[in-house]
Amino acid sequence: MSITKEILQNAYKNAYDFKILKDYTEPKIYNAKGDLNKRWYIYYSFRNPITNKLERQTPVYVGINKYNTLRERKEAAKNLCIAIEKILKNGFNPYSDILENKNKHTIKESFDLVLEIKKSVLAEKSFSDFKSRVTRFKKWLFENTGLNENSTIDFITKKIVIVYLNHVLEESSPRNRNNTRICLSMLYRTLEDNEIVTINFISKINVLKATPERNKTYSKKQEAAIFEKLNEDPILKLFVQFISFNFLRPVEVVRLRLKDINIEEQKLFVKAKNKIDKVKIIPEILIKRLPDLKDLDQNYFLFTPNKIGDTWDTKETNKRDYFSKRFNDVVKKPLGLGKDYGLYSFRHTYITKLYNELAKDSTPFEAKSKLMLITGHSTMTALDKYLRDIDAVLPEDYSSLLDKT
Repeated sequence: MSITKEILQNAYKNAYDFKILKDYTEPKIYNAKGDLNKRWYIYYSFRNPITNKLERQTPVYVGINKYNTLRERKEAAKNLCIAIEKILKNGFNPYSDILENKNKHTIKESFDLVLEIKKSVLAEKSFSDFKSRVTRFKKWLFENTGLNENSTIDFITKKIVIVYLNHVLEESSPRNRNNTRICLSMLYRTLEDNEIVTINFISKINVLKATPERNKTYSKKQEAAIFEKLNEDPILKLFVQFISFNFLRPVEVVRLRLKDINIEEQKLFVKAKNKIDKVKIIPEILIKRLPDLKDLDQNYFLFTPNKIGDTWDTKETNKRDYFSKRFNDVVKKPLGLGKDYGLYSFRHTYITKLYNELAKDSTPFEAKSKLMLITGHSTMTALDKYLRDIDAVLPEDYSSLLDKT
């Protein structure tokens, strides 16, 4: 706010019964020792609400130097000084903008608050991804917009976020851009819930069409060659068999502890993402391949880098990535498998196998109903979509139909 504007609005009104307040000093006249060729002004100090110290403010001129006689300029300077006193007495504060922003949350405060909240409600992998995307956004903000950690959150606009999402799109893919949008929308929804921002404008930003990436199903020839290579690495082979025979995701396998395996009752307790533990049977084909685990500490993890059953103190994502890299080194590179093949491909391959076997003696609905109990899909719709995505359901050879045309 400009004190000059306040002066013009008050039009040099006289001020009486003025009492000096501790937050500012009495305005004084600088008269250049009576030299009319130099600029005269009014000066005063005001207490900075941040430092709590009296600080000299910008000098005020407001037309007093247009007078060319000593008497007129003295009179004008005196009236200006009185006007400033009146304005200060009525509550003018040159730091009003600072005080207003002082009650607003900074970018750093806002982001830190959301990360603290999400850390307690998201699974480890989900939080790691969320934090990574939010941190990259913040870094880009500070490098490209002129904002910093102490800038208030309201300086981030929808336009800024759109520019950033376009940057992500150019650097990666529509899918990554959409995932980043989801995380930033989650960030702003939490800020809105905590009344730090008034609206989650990111939810209004459009979602781009993105073709999902997935691992392909292995052919019979590929599968045979892979298991031949896996004989060189018994730990990795058993890891793959848990994915293949129990239809687990790689991250679910690395979560397994010895206490999650009940050999006597053939039960497996699986910690699923954002859900209560689910119970699956352990098929006999897998039980036969398990080593003796009964004398080991039941809190040990089933899979570790060097042995079955041991401690392994690192993040789940690091464990999953470790076995993905190990599979890449032991199998994918030697066999020349492309990026479309990975650990997840075994889940697709064996679910396809199982469905085709069930469908031989059952209707499609009966086969899928039995398959749901094994794979853990929560609805028939979800299973149908999954089977379509992995091309598990293919028609029989229809050549005989074409011969008749």
